[in-house]
Amino acid sequence: MAKAPKVKSKSKSSPATPQRPRIAIAIMAAGKGTRLKSKHPKVLHEIGGRPILTHVIATAKKVLPAENIFVIIGHEAERVREAVAGSGVKFVAQIEQRGTGHALMVAREALAGYDQVIVLSGDAPLITADTIKKLSDFHAAQQAAMTVLSADLENPYGYGRVVRKGAAGRDGGRVEVQAIVEEKSATPQQKKIHEINSGFYAFAGPALYEYIDQLSTANPHGEYYLTDMATVLHRARKKVVAIKTLDAGEVLGSNTRAEMMMLDARMRLAKCRELLDAGVTIFYPHTCVIDNEVEVGADTVIEPFVQLLGKSKIGADCRIRSYSVIGNSVLGDGVTVRPGTIMEDSRIGAGAVLGPYSHLRPGSEVGEGAHVGNFVETKKIKLGKNSKANHLSYLGDAEIGDGVNIGAGTITCNYDGVNKHKTVIEDGVFIGSDSTLVAPVTIGRGAYVAAASCITDDVPADALALGRARQSVKEGWARTKREAQKKTCRE
Repeated sequence: MAKAPKVKSKSKSSPATPQRPRIAIAIMAAGKGTRLKSKHPKVLHEIGGRPILTHVIATAKKVLPAENIFVIIGHEAERVREAVAGSGVKFVAQIEQRGTGHALMVAREALAGYDQVIVLSGDAPLITADTIKKLSDFHAAQQAAMTVLSADLENPYGYGRVVRKGAAGRDGGRVEVQAIVEEKSATPQQKKIHEINSGFYAFAGPALYEYIDQLSTANPHGEYYLTDMATVLHRARKKVVAIKTLDAGEVLGSNTRAEMMMLDARMRLAKCRELLDAGVTIFYPHTCVIDNEVEVGADTVIEPFVQLLGKSKIGADCRIRSYSVIGNSVLGDGVTVRPGTIMEDSRIGAGAVLGPYSHLRPGSEVGEGAHVGNFVETKKIKLGKNSKANHLSYLGDAEIGDGVNIGAGTITCNYDGVNKHKTVIEDGVFIGSDSTLVAPVTIGRGAYVAAASCITDDVPADALALGRARQSVKEGWARTKREAQKKTCRE
């Protein structure tokens, strides 16, 4: 009998798969921002159409899951928490604000279990996910205790300087850091340094919390500065390094109103460049206000002085004329928005024409090929396909069918002083000019309403409704009145 082949015995233990390091992001958002001279939290001031902090959180979530992102809040903590509550991030309360170092002290319980802690500034909204990843990867590769994200500025006045140990290497980022020195404490020689501290860091979690209690409040503000960790760790013979960002603009904060508006302009111009690259024509981009989350289809033309706000979505081949303001609205393809049109929370079908000077209030739905024209105001309506309201009308709380003509000066009277009521205008109806439709009322399919009518009862399909007084003519009345006036003047 042939012998069975020998089977190699399995090894008693296979090599363990190395665990991936646990990484957390801490976002500093506790400060008041005294230089803004504002009663509102600094991080809730808006840039690019939404609070500054929301930009930083959105970028952080491109790097890590929300459950590993911690926002350190303090001033007006509940307002900040409410503003970003839907983001899924966690919060750490810094009840007493005693500096950036103190912020990480109070976050010890939340962050101490992480191998790496990345620190972001809640008031610097232009930071990119790529830069955060580079900071994290460089920190891990260097096996450093602390890594500083730095930048070169032509005019570094006011910023903390990165003081390196020895001469900088070819890439400027592989030489250890000795200290970060603030402007007020810098020597004349240190003030000549153009490499500045961005306020973004990566720490080895164990080293951070082993040495953070060595921070001192011996400074003019009596606070714990996180920048001093560079000196603390260097003295403890722990490795502190720096990596430069190639775009200094992405690390700039918003400490003053002027700085905030500069960041806003930078963000909006970047948004315009993004849209231009995607096939959108924007005339004079610096005159337009386009929020960060706006979407625009290819071959749409945006004229000067247009505002596209919130989460608006504009289809392809649209034309948005000057001085129009579109907020949180959805426009289909081929829509024309004439000058001065204002809309909010509205939906517009393909090929519709709006304006000039139309006002579409929340809840307005305009069908394909429909027209809403000069000085027409709508609110919570549905205007059907190819229907038209071209002049001087108010249409509120109304359902209007397809192919309807709304004459100039038409009003749907929807409010009785207590409750709102609905007007229904079915397909193919003709509403004459200066008509008043007192809701609740239904105008049946294909019916006509004569001009200057006040309609208080339902109108059957294909009927003609007249709701006005019969005309009376008094021959010679005007001549008699004029003669009487002349006689009175003579007397």
